[in-house]
Amino acid sequence: MQDNKNLIVAFLVSLVILLVFDVLVMRPQREAAQQSMAEQAGDKQSPAQSGDGAVVPTLEGVSDVPQGGLTSESASRQEALNRSPRVAIETPRLAGSIALKGGRIDDLILTEYKVSLSKDAPPVTLLSPAGAANAYFADFGWVAAPGAPVKLPDREAVWTASGDRLAPGRPLTLTWNNGEGLVFTRTFEVDEYYMFTVTQSVRNESGMPLALAPYGLVTRHGTPETSRMLVLHEGPLAVFGEELAEIDYEDLRADGKVERDATGGWLGFTDKYWLTALIPNQDEHYRARFIYRQKDGLDRYQSDFLLDPRQVQPGEAVTVSSRLFAGAKVVELLDQYENRYQISRFDLGVDWGWFYWITKPIFYTLHYLNEVLGNFGLAILALTVLLKLLFFPLANKSYMAMSKMKLLQPKMVELKERYGDDRVRLQQEMMELYRKEQVNPLAGCLPILVQIPVFFALYKVLFVTIEMRHAPFYGWVRDLSAPDTLTPLNLFGLIPWDPPSIIAIGVWPILMGLTMYLQQKLNPAPQDPVQAKVMAFLPLIFTFILAQFAVGLVIYWTWNNVLSIAQQWVIMKRMGVPVEVK
Repeated sequence: MQDNKNLIVAFLVSLVILLVFDVLVMRPQREAAQQSMAEQAGDKQSPAQSGDGAVVPTLEGVSDVPQGGLTSESASRQEALNRSPRVAIETPRLAGSIALKGGRIDDLILTEYKVSLSKDAPPVTLLSPAGAANAYFADFGWVAAPGAPVKLPDREAVWTASGDRLAPGRPLTLTWNNGEGLVFTRTFEVDEYYMFTVTQSVRNESGMPLALAPYGLVTRHGTPETSRMLVLHEGPLAVFGEELAEIDYEDLRADGKVERDATGGWLGFTDKYWLTALIPNQDEHYRARFIYRQKDGLDRYQSDFLLDPRQVQPGEAVTVSSRLFAGAKVVELLDQYENRYQISRFDLGVDWGWFYWITKPIFYTLHYLNEVLGNFGLAILALTVLLKLLFFPLANKSYMAMSKMKLLQPKMVELKERYGDDRVRLQQEMMELYRKEQVNPLAGCLPILVQIPVFFALYKVLFVTIEMRHAPFYGWVRDLSAPDTLTPLNLFGLIPWDPPSIIAIGVWPILMGLTMYLQQKLNPAPQDPVQAKVMAFLPLIFTFILAQFAVGLVIYWTWNNVLSIAQQWVIMKRMGVPVEVK
């Protein structure tokens, strides 16, 4: 009982610490970052909006006047795709196309991932063209100084392609001539995963010097559905230099625009498992923005960067390269990109949370164990054993203290009978008994308190990493990142009825509750009858609570309980404490 009481106390104390840490440390940092971006917003480099919702950076004041074009998002995705000639994108993990009208990357499907576990589920669609529902696309280009007599490629410009597809090791170059002496090219390269390299160049044969600034943007139409979980950020995301900036869609709608000068880093939009990020040259200064606009009742969000202007002399050409990541947030892949291209803190595309220092090592440990054992469920079981070995000295001390407490139960009952009417004297005699017998009643709290960050870190790993998505275990568990769906309420699926999630208690949560009950019986019972009754309900309460958590976490907790029971049973036997389960 005492062990479980310590568990609750430790859990509540940890929760309070986390809340205080968020209020006093994390929230001020987030607000300061957003305030810093807002304070740097100005009119020197502001947006001009095109008819399809893409906001093109300019070097002058704000202009919200539409330039014609689409006025709704009612077209089907295929109809929107058909509005432009296209060049296919073909990689081992991506399928899609680049629109020659506008030169955009606006059609991207993640072929390795399905939207659900259903056999006929379609693959995940990441990017879609303007005009389609939930349009989401990337664009690159140039802007000129205010009033400069130069014709630049816009969304209506139709580019000429050098080939019929873009593939790894097979770049694609688009060319557009403005008819006034300027020739623009965009060369796209893609690797076998999710990184695009976009090299832009402009050759000046006009006879006049020009100043042009390159930009990149990602535009998203409509507010996407999010999990609305406090432990996960979904929405505008950036690293400016070394500083992480997380902006909620709601905050961006309220502010309209946030702006920041930076050197190094990246910016874009993150979902739970997917990321679309612009990556400017890491050694170059740029102005970054997140923008919100509403047109025809549709929310439109954009992230963009604007590099410093280039002087293009007659007869010369300038070239600039940027990158675009568009795909699944595979942890090992993000780390490889960070190291290969020196992208500042690119691994923060995954929301590791406050316990980054422990969450990421736990992920890599699980990842390694999965490669060895061939199953993430087995990896969780093996990780639990490793953690048990790591915390063995603390746990051993705790269980020895619990066993001593159980041996003292008769003496404690005697003291209660003798001093039950005098609570102060009773507490004094209890403390004297603990001192005399060299027992620390709080000894069981420390090992549990130490393991709380591990529990939260494992929860984070199961909840946010793409590697855990749809990862199966043995038996009925098809997705370790989702709750256990096999419940006795519908006779384990024999009755065609899906009970409400709040009462749909799966098999693994039930097993967890039973192991928690058994462990509770090995511990000394509270002397207070009311407290004893409350503690007796804890296994049932935790069964309902954990039924809503990822089943992988429940498997960890259940197996941890089993190992704890075995360890405590051995210690009790060694100390001569009777093992009774009533």
